[in-house]
Amino acid sequence: MVSDIILIMLLAFPSITTQPVISQQTSGVDGEWRLLHENIGISPMHMQLLRNDKVVMFDRTDAGPSNISLPFHRCRYDPFDYLLPKDCTAHSILYDTRTNTFRSLSIRTDTWCSSGAVLPDGTLVQTGGYNDGDHTVRTLVPCEDGTCDWVEFSGYLTEPRWFSTNQVLPDGRIIIVGGRLQFSYEFYPSSSLDHFAIFYNSSSFLVDFLKDTRDGVSENNFYPFVHLLPDGNLFIFVNVRSVVIDYKQNKVVKHLPPIPGDDPRNYPNSGSSILLPLDENKSIEPEVMVCGGAPREAFLNLKRAHSFARAVSTCGRIKVMDENPSWEMESMPIARVMGDMVILPNGDVIIINGAGLGTAGWDNARDPVTRPVIYHPNGPPNTRFSVMQPASRPRLYNSGAILVTDGRVLVAGSNPNPFYNFTNVEFPTELSLEAFLPPYIAKENDAIRPKIFSLDGEVMEYKKPFTVTFTVLKFLKLSRVTVRLIAPSFTTHSLGMNQRMVVLKEVRNVTSVEGSFIKTYYRIEVAGPSTAEIAPPGYYLLYLIHAGIPSPGMWVKVQ
Repeated sequence: MVSDIILIMLLAFPSITTQPVISQQTSGVDGEWRLLHENIGISPMHMQLLRNDKVVMFDRTDAGPSNISLPFHRCRYDPFDYLLPKDCTAHSILYDTRTNTFRSLSIRTDTWCSSGAVLPDGTLVQTGGYNDGDHTVRTLVPCEDGTCDWVEFSGYLTEPRWFSTNQVLPDGRIIIVGGRLQFSYEFYPSSSLDHFAIFYNSSSFLVDFLKDTRDGVSENNFYPFVHLLPDGNLFIFVNVRSVVIDYKQNKVVKHLPPIPGDDPRNYPNSGSSILLPLDENKSIEPEVMVCGGAPREAFLNLKRAHSFARAVSTCGRIKVMDENPSWEMESMPIARVMGDMVILPNGDVIIINGAGLGTAGWDNARDPVTRPVIYHPNGPPNTRFSVMQPASRPRLYNSGAILVTDGRVLVAGSNPNPFYNFTNVEFPTELSLEAFLPPYIAKENDAIRPKIFSLDGEVMEYKKPFTVTFTVLKFLKLSRVTVRLIAPSFTTHSLGMNQRMVVLKEVRNVTSVEGSFIKTYYRIEVAGPSTAEIAPPGYYLLYLIHAGIPSPGMWVKVQ
């Protein structure tokens, strides 16, 4: 009883806030940066937006004390933490995007280089980590009353999962792929023990693929790029190679050609990857894009001679389900390693953070790349990139970026040091929180920016009609209006796990409905996603796009 009362008191610890510091205003043509907090207490290497517009952020527990305390002098006692067995600081926060406030959360086991995904009910499931956290599953259920916190299940995972990748499946489960020296996959929730006994005693093509793509001591196969395809199979990219796997039958069904150039793209060479938007208004051709990275010997040369190799400047796109797929290559305006790729509501892709020299890892990078670039997937080749306004501070190893509901890109982290080092290092640990405002948020677009007035309920059913009512000051009748769903990503180490966009099939074109002399209301009818393979069940951000400008997002549950 007493312990329960103490726990409630701890969870009721008040949020911390400061007034956001606004950067110098720009025209918006090349974006705008805004500083939200100079110090959020931690340097996040993991971020996930939840269905209540709160963002879970966390780093690791074995980097020494953070800059934010646990409430009421609460401490974590961990005999496995060689640096700080008694730690009274927090290593996770919950940030509210609506109020610009945050509060500390409690983590007991080490989350260093872990992974995550969100269940259909909105619960964040976070898996693995390092040391005493490598077999752990942690969950966090969104709440509005300030009482939710991490719940940890030590020993849940069958294998240690450090640097693994998570993907939500059509049945709502999560598949956990790979990890350091782990050439296998498992599921959350786990199946029966008998199932796993059968799985681990059988030969596995996937095991061979992960093992075969390992470059000896350099191990360029951490954090595999994993994407769920519309046929229910998984695309998996490791090093320079990729396959399509039927995880139900545990077999490879397609080998894809290596990406040209022989430059590894996975950690520590750390490029990034996304599944380009799936458009239900036409025949769906799933296309994966991989950008950036580092040359094959970059990591070893750093260790041997402290030589920083120039980052990779190429992006590759491949239509995975073509009969004879091939990579379409193009060059970014700026070579980049450790860049984050985020799908924007209008279907563009922003590439943000990272460095021009080196690899991932402690003190392994130089030449910070502060200018984001926006990629326009549907533009003509060699004209698809736009260079944006530079940030004022570098974001290197252990930084991240995610899309939030109003269309901003939240950027945090950068701890390229073994511990929380703020002095006597090339790049100090970064505790600030910023937002990048893409050009569509510029004031010049206010007249054509739509605003969703109402949705046809909070639940969207597969294939069922769904109506969106919206307003816009200046309706451009010749422009096409589309409705899109975005699954927010779990972002860490330049990888946005589970990130996907679905452009919904239009059932009935835009019609005007009764309004007032001040506002005209418009309505468009779309269909819910065709299948759970195209859009796994769960919470999505819904955006309406008018003349290329997105509305603020609204949450819907697909089921």
